[in-house]
Amino acid sequence: MGESATMPKSSPQTDLVYRTRLPVRLWHWTNALTIFIMLMTGMMIFNAHPRLYWGAFGANLDHAWLEIGNRGPHGYLTLFGFEVPTTGVLGYAMHTEQAFPPLVTLPGQYNVPVARIWHFFFAWVLVIGWLAFALYSLFSRHLKNDLLLKWEEARPASLWRDIKAHARLHLPRGEAARHYNPLQKLAYLGVLLAGVPLMVLTGLTMSPAMDAAWPWLLVLFHGRQSARSIHFIVAAGLALFIVVHLAMVLLAGPINELRSMITGWYRLPPDDAATQPVTTEEGA
Repeated sequence: MGESATMPKSSPQTDLVYRTRLPVRLWHWTNALTIFIMLMTGMMIFNAHPRLYWGAFGANLDHAWLEIGNRGPHGYLTLFGFEVPTTGVLGYAMHTEQAFPPLVTLPGQYNVPVARIWHFFFAWVLVIGWLAFALYSLFSRHLKNDLLLKWEEARPASLWRDIKAHARLHLPRGEAARHYNPLQKLAYLGVLLAGVPLMVLTGLTMSPAMDAAWPWLLVLFHGRQSARSIHFIVAAGLALFIVVHLAMVLLAGPINELRSMITGWYRLPPDDAATQPVTTEEGA
């Protein structure tokens, strides 16, 4: 990446490498806050009509493929006609009849207009941050050097080997831990190149004003209701990504990982640090 750091090496326990550049750290924390607020306000907005459809007409003509509701004090989730009881979690929880309970929504009390204001504001934060990080990744070669898979990593056998290693909780250590592994690269590229753009475009498609200005959005997503469904699915995918990401941080060592994302410096494991040179190049 062109940025190096020299650290005094008194013992393996004090060997640090500069792993995460400042723009990456800024985008990470800004994105984390933005996504959390958008997910929570989005769930409040969803509470206004807790059903999803494929097509252009919604409740008028299309059959809901997903519905969260309640019958008295009994919550339920219906997915493609298959119903699951969800009392205490969805549909009826915390003594409310909302699809998503106050614990996971912003604001906590039912207030869709306020949720929309927050959602739209942080949507702009997401877009501006994404554009800035995309430009940084291109011009600094962060995309080419750190995120794009090398030929050897992209081979099916290599990817399968990495999947099996993660399934056994054999996480990269030492020198290998200084760089993104293939599964990390695929996950980050998925968020950067697919997740965020899809969230933004489907969000725009749900706006009548944007549909009037850019009618091709309705053609692209086959109607406003289909765009709403895709928006919900991508949001659920991002929520799952966050859960897996946090689990990996805990397994890899939360203190060391947080140090890397706050200060940029990462401590190599003692068994590998003794063999590392004093001057190191950034790897992520």
